[in-house]
Amino acid sequence: MFRLRLYQRYLMRETFAAVFLVLAAFIALFSFFDLINELRSVGKGGYQLGHALGFVALSMPGVIYELIPISALIGTLYALSTLARHSEITVLRASGLATRDLLLTLFRVAALLALLTLLVGEGLVPLSERTAQELRTRALSNVIAQGFSTGLWVKDGRSFINIRQATPDARLQGLRIYKFDAGNALESVTDIDEAEYQPPDHWLLKGVVRTVLEGETARVERYETLPWKSAVNPDLLSVLMVSPERMSLTGLVNYTRHLSANRQQTERYEIAIWKKVVYPLASFVMVALALPFGYSHNRVGGVSLKIFAGVMLGILFYALNGLFSNLGIINSWPPFASATVPSALFLLMAIAMLWWAERR
Repeated sequence: MFRLRLYQRYLMRETFAAVFLVLAAFIALFSFFDLINELRSVGKGGYQLGHALGFVALSMPGVIYELIPISALIGTLYALSTLARHSEITVLRASGLATRDLLLTLFRVAALLALLTLLVGEGLVPLSERTAQELRTRALSNVIAQGFSTGLWVKDGRSFINIRQATPDARLQGLRIYKFDAGNALESVTDIDEAEYQPPDHWLLKGVVRTVLEGETARVERYETLPWKSAVNPDLLSVLMVSPERMSLTGLVNYTRHLSANRQQTERYEIAIWKKVVYPLASFVMVALALPFGYSHNRVGGVSLKIFAGVMLGILFYALNGLFSNLGIINSWPPFASATVPSALFLLMAIAMLWWAERR
């Protein structure tokens, strides 16, 4: 039942080879540009070339996750165009092979690519992204951050800061700052309801209660608002706040439930959840979109032109994914629609092109 025919093995082998060749080229290209970008930070603090190379390497699983569907489109398009140029597709069709059979063979490739996307997105990306941010931040800053069940603990000079909650919009909630003197004696304890980052270098504290210890006595100071300069900044906090697109599906679900229980906005994370579910399936849409190109002969357009078309379609797909996610957050669109519309549009395009190719 699951035994592959000769043409299926041949087509799958050629397609896989082309897809992974394109993916390898993309990885090399993105690694190069990421490294060039990171070289600007080399020499700052303790950040050296080795740190930059490590950061780029650890960031690659996230890049691979995003590029697999696009590589599936371009790689499949290249493989089919090459076969069409050698009239191999024509021979297969003349021997009675239906479009449905070709499409099902390509869907076998897409299924394995979808599985790979899922494994990379769930197994590698969250851990590698967090490790990459930790590596970069520890090298660039002397501030040390560590997460515990009691919240986020940050050491900043002689102060230890406990943060109960940090949000993506640069807000902190439920802070407590323990300040020690040169003799490591507790000098003051400050409780803060909320802190909002004020670029470029300080926080605005709200609801401040400071207890100052003076020998055997203590003095309490209260402030509605108070500016606070600290080495702690949103970039540092991002170490423990991987972007929703880089979080695991389980982490997204748990965090969304937490936000919902605290009556906070969840749209961004709900969209990310649906994108996590839908994005691996984009490989099916991409191989279906590439199939009509295999029906065109070399005189209709050379392989180079078809590859260019594939690159443009891949860029369009990538841009639409980001566009609809942002529009969904801004306009409060249903998360499912915001996450699935780009893939749905490309699916309709693939169906239309297959219909046209069949009736030419």
